[in-house]
Amino acid sequence: MYPNNIAGQDLSEYKKDMVVHKGDTLPYRILLPLNYNPNVKYPLVLFLHGSGERGNDNNLQLTHGANLFLQESVRQEYPAVIVFPQLAKDHHWTYLVSDRESSPGELIYPAKKTKIKHQELLKVLIKKLKKQLSLDSDRFYVGGLSLGGMGTFEIVNQNPKMFAAAFPICGGANPKIAQRINKPSWWIFHGVDDVVVPAKFSQRMYDALKQAGADVKLSMYPGVNHDSWTNAFAEPDLLEWMFSKSLK
Repeated sequence: MYPNNIAGQDLSEYKKDMVVHKGDTLPYRILLPLNYNPNVKYPLVLFLHGSGERGNDNNLQLTHGANLFLQESVRQEYPAVIVFPQLAKDHHWTYLVSDRESSPGELIYPAKKTKIKHQELLKVLIKKLKKQLSLDSDRFYVGGLSLGGMGTFEIVNQNPKMFAAAFPICGGANPKIAQRINKPSWWIFHGVDDVVVPAKFSQRMYDALKQAGADVKLSMYPGVNHDSWTNAFAEPDLLEWMFSKSLK
């Protein structure tokens, strides 16, 4: 439905900025609503990229998903502040242990809330945005793909009352955290044939969240490998679903 990579697209409307905290830097790109009005409170959408887009160029994180929110029709219908932070190379949005000797590789997630540098940086970023911009704190949304899908579960785990909706794509988490993250509405996506992050991790989280009483749905794509973000971004109801959610 929407182009979802940076080829041939002008992403300069996503302005460059950064936050610095305790000597660590988090670059990010931000897209303001058309005709931004400081007297209007806008939703905030935070999107967390995958491992391939890590770095410090403040550009690679726009590879997947940025165009979805740049479409003129989307900006007209869903005015919002859109933010794409960039994770430093060799870092993670969540704590995990990868066992690549098993087939496909097993991923082990913590059950306890763990201090993670880039989750702390995300908190600093959100605090800065709330101070600088006119935001509707009842309509904060977060999504991400692959490593960022895992980070989506983790940022809600770290901030369980902050987000009204979350959409992790080909991610995963420890099902034991489900009770702590059951406040937002969830839409989980995964390719059935994913050999990088097995689909069982999304299935487990869906089952656990359902058991925990969360408003959650799951879209599994048969025949799709790791790039299930293409399918997720093409879901015609994704944005309507997300922007309809509110904490109140």
